[in-house]
Amino acid sequence: MTKVRSHEITPEHIYISRRKFMVGVGALMASTLIPMGCKRKEDGILLPGTDFCEAAQVSRDTDELGVKLTSCQAIINYNNFYEFSEDKEEVASLSRNFKTSPWTIKVGGLVNKPLTLDMDTLLRKYPQEERIYRLRCVEAWSMVVPWVGFSLSKLLKDVEPTSQAKYVRFETLYAPEQMPGQKDKFFDWPYVEGLRLDEAMHNLTILGTGLYGKPLPPQDGAPIRLVVPWKYGFKNIKSIVKIDLVAEMPVSFWMAYAPQEYGFYANVNPDVTHPRWSQSSERRIGEIARIKTLPFNGYADEVASLYSGMDLGKFY
Repeated sequence: MTKVRSHEITPEHIYISRRKFMVGVGALMASTLIPMGCKRKEDGILLPGTDFCEAAQVSRDTDELGVKLTSCQAIINYNNFYEFSEDKEEVASLSRNFKTSPWTIKVGGLVNKPLTLDMDTLLRKYPQEERIYRLRCVEAWSMVVPWVGFSLSKLLKDVEPTSQAKYVRFETLYAPEQMPGQKDKFFDWPYVEGLRLDEAMHNLTILGTGLYGKPLPPQDGAPIRLVVPWKYGFKNIKSIVKIDLVAEMPVSFWMAYAPQEYGFYANVNPDVTHPRWSQSSERRIGEIARIKTLPFNGYADEVASLYSGMDLGKFY
């Protein structure tokens, strides 16, 4: 019997709220009377990230396919981060005081040279670059995000995986005193995700440390998160404290609780229907019209060869 409580994973009132947000944010951003950066909540506090977005920097305003970037305000105020809340529009406020310094990340397991790095050392050791990637979430909404980060392969090469290492396991910080969502005992915290080693070593896979030219805000996974652009958003684990090279496929957070909905691979596949909604189309945040979802989120030319011969309906 499944452990999933679907009303807790996606409460109906929250799902309806998200749909309203997807449509409404486009109109809100177009309004000259209520600029999004100045919208106030009922308590009179500015939306989280107003100053962040005013100082945001980006080298171009589209991705490599010419798709326009999602607005900074939309990206930082609509977040999947269950450690803080199941409601995407509450995460930014609840994470406002999240402490991201000091921060240490440990890399070990089946490696010859394990590393423990603080963020200052990591940022000096691995130069950051801009990567504009599309983000497609399993709930059929998407964004185009100008990430800042570096290829995960650089870090993995430095720790020298042994011949027994086949997978990479990632773990999020466990701190319920800071992350109120972790007080929900139904879920088995901390959040865990995994990749096959060849997926982790692919050039498109990065560890993200910023967006829009600035360090990541807490609601987007500060201070360091995974970004794998051809996979659904839940694969992109946030606020990482531990990376281990392992021999067996890790059982990830959502695999453990909803295996019929969330598989290990999580490759964007419009031909595989989610049990509760279609994956054939999506709506970009800030836009009204739905668009066709592309296999591997549009990155098939780069990554399809990783899955040659696999039944992607079975290995979802």
